[in-house]
Amino acid sequence: MRARDKAAVSALRATLAALDNAEAVPVGEAELRGVALEQSPAGAGTTEAARRELSERDVIDVVRAEAAERLDAAAQLTAPAHADRAARLRAEAAVLLGLLEAPGTA
Repeated sequence: MRARDKAAVSALRATLAALDNAEAVPVGEAELRGVALEQSPAGAGTTEAARRELSERDVIDVVRAEAAERLDAAAQLTAPAHADRAARLRAEAAVLLGLLEAPGTA
């Protein structure tokens, strides 16, 4: 991706972050309460949790949601002063939707 294509770079970075967040393991309420510091495990890797593995359908859903979010935000920017921002959001959405239309995606 060329650095000049700011809309694509911005959309892809945000979508990668959304996918990373979707892979996070939900924390239960019991885990939030925790244990006393003296009883907690220590050492390398003791705080690591296995990440969720997203299916292809999950990834597509996240990308569609990111595109929809941009289109919704662009639709709300009706003032002429926000025309550039709305156009950029539509361009980012087009990049994401274009990825979904690429061969090999459902």
